[in-house]
Amino acid sequence: MTHPARLEEEELLKQCRRENTRASGPGGQHRNRVETAVRLTHLPSGVSGQANERRSQRDNAREALFRLRKSLALGWRSPLSDADFGQEASFSPSEAWCARLRGGRIQVNPSHRDFPALLAEVLDALNLHQDEIAKVSALFRVSSSQLIKFLALEPRALAALNARRREHQQRPYKA
Repeated sequence: MTHPARLEEEELLKQCRRENTRASGPGGQHRNRVETAVRLTHLPSGVSGQANERRSQRDNAREALFRLRKSLALGWRSPLSDADFGQEASFSPSEAWCARLRGGRIQVNPSHRDFPALLAEVLDALNLHQDEIAKVSALFRVSSSQLIKFLALEPRALAALNARRREHQQRPYKA
């Protein structure tokens, strides 16, 4: 099953409820009198993303979708099993991940539209392999420190990993 953060925009929007509301605060008459704020709720999971800082509803919708994808990447785990990965030697990261590998380093801007999908891919693998950074980093063809740096691009992802490590009396990772 494809993680919702990895779905094409049209497919993800089919699974969402959209609400347009008026934004409050500074921004002039247009912002205060027109429904420019956008909230998208992913119906299967209940996860939502919203934006209201722009004067344009279209710009807020784009930002709300990106925030929804990040929230889904962080909070919704794809149901995976060992069979999904088969032999570790046969596992291959997504094309999007491989396209961003440069000499064992992952290069992606956290504001790039593909970032939530890449984050979901790594978090699903960490979930499957019980947060074994060394194992997951080998699967994704990067060093453990590179994987930690990637997770640090979204501070909530690294914080959640470190919280789970503390529960097991392990030292937290530093970016």
